Amino acid sequence: MSDVLSYDFMRIALVMAILIGLTAPAIGTFIVQRKLSLLGDGIGHIALTGIGLGLLTGTSPILGALVVTVLGALAIELLRARSRSGGDVALALLFYGGLAGGALLTQAQSGGTSLQSYLFGSISSVTMGDLYVVAGLAVAVLAIVAVFGRDLFLLCQDEELARASGLPVRFLSVLIAVTAAVTVVIAMRAVGLLLVGALMIVPVAAAQQVARGFRATMLGAMVIGVLSAVSGLLGSFQYDLQPGPAIVLVALAVFLVAVVAGAALRRRRADAPVPAGGDADAPGPAGLTADGDPVAAAGAAARGTAGGAAARAHVEAEAEVLGG
Repeated sequence: MSDVLSYDFMRIALVMAILIGLTAPAIGTFIVQRKLSLLGDGIGHIALTGIGLGLLTGTSPILGALVVTVLGALAIELLRARSRSGGDVALALLFYGGLAGGALLTQAQSGGTSLQSYLFGSISSVTMGDLYVVAGLAVAVLAIVAVFGRDLFLLCQDEELARASGLPVRFLSVLIAVTAAVTVVIAMRAVGLLLVGALMIVPVAAAQQVARGFRATMLGAMVIGVLSAVSGLLGSFQYDLQPGPAIVLVALAVFLVAVVAGAALRRRRADAPVPAGGDADAPGPAGLTADGDPVAAAGAAARGTAGGAAARAHVEAEAEVLGG
């Protein structure tokens, strides 16, 4: 470890890996709950246009990717809300458009091989300037999760119920998309644009296997994300590998272990005798009760009430159960 820390670029890369491991699963938890698991991949391909634009104009590729991905996230939400096409179609349209635009812009500038470090990550090319940008963006993402976490959770569980509760659904939907775009830019230098979506989804999927409750799932995913990012980064340095694939493979290995551990835990709970007066509806993995989704049940009950105040009361009660 002392040999690793003797290199300036590795110290920078390790700090970036920790920031990425925290932020990607944090926003990924909401994306998974909203069933938009491919959003990170789509925005990653949109970012190629920003990278190509930055390389072509000689400006910062990171800032170019940030601008283009944020605009792309806004476009995804606009198409999803205003067009007849669903969210998956809107995502696919920008997915292919971003990929095509990035390929053309990169081809138009000389020395296109520099794009490789953005596709799969590169620990040797990170600079202190990159770290400052990533740290600032990471703080912004974590602050958004901390401030708007409850409202984002309610939106992801039941959009109709969130609207009945008086929440700004359009603003929150845009906020999720834009935060995901910022997270892609944060992770692209270490993980790479083609694999960044995996670090947003795989740790969450692993945490869901063993966690009970939304907050526990998010915290578990963040721990897995940090362990995967740091372990993959160290492995890539030790064996001269690209960091992105190494980080993702470590995360997938943790997921497989979590699947086995989760199955064993569920089998143990099923075999355990239920004490008299015990709670037969104790939440299972990912915060679901034995009968199904408690938020969906709350939504059905709340939508039958007279107004938003009663709906909000149901929402708050269930948010306390799943949120921690």
